Amino acid sequence: MEYIKFSLLFFVVHTITYYIAGIINLQFSKRLYGGRDQLYQSFLRNMSDPKEVKAVNKKIIPVQLIRAILMSVVLYPVIGFLGDLSFGLRFLFMGGIMFVYADFCSAIPFSNTLEGLIYMKPEFVKPRVFWTIQMEAIIYCVIFGLAASWLLF
Repeated sequence: MEYIKFSLLFFVVHTITYYIAGIINLQFSKRLYGGRDQLYQSFLRNMSDPKEVKAVNKKIIPVQLIRAILMSVVLYPVIGFLGDLSFGLRFLFMGGIMFVYADFCSAIPFSNTLEGLIYMKPEFVKPRVFWTIQMEAIIYCVIFGLAASWLLF
């Protein structure tokens, strides 16, 4: 039962944090995700098109549930250890693991990952684009780390 509660709380913390970081970042990066001159138009949905937004909204909660369950299950072996750590160390661990493993060091090439710096064309990883996308990851990881450290243990 402890694991189910952990995964459900993880889902809540992750999803709320995901939305907050996304909403904040979208204010600074609309050209990347929508409009006629959308940088990622060849492979991402256009978030300025109501049909595309509707398609995203249909999938976002189920996908975040699956994502949160998978990410939380990986932490099951260390839940007890993490619960024994101070709030500060839990914050560093939870925020750090999300930033390092789920984002910056991910094996997926994107504008804010190490793989992206290797494999993506220069227009996708120039500093302005890199930092715009990276800021969403940083916001997410800080808020997630704080909330997870406070609510999950």
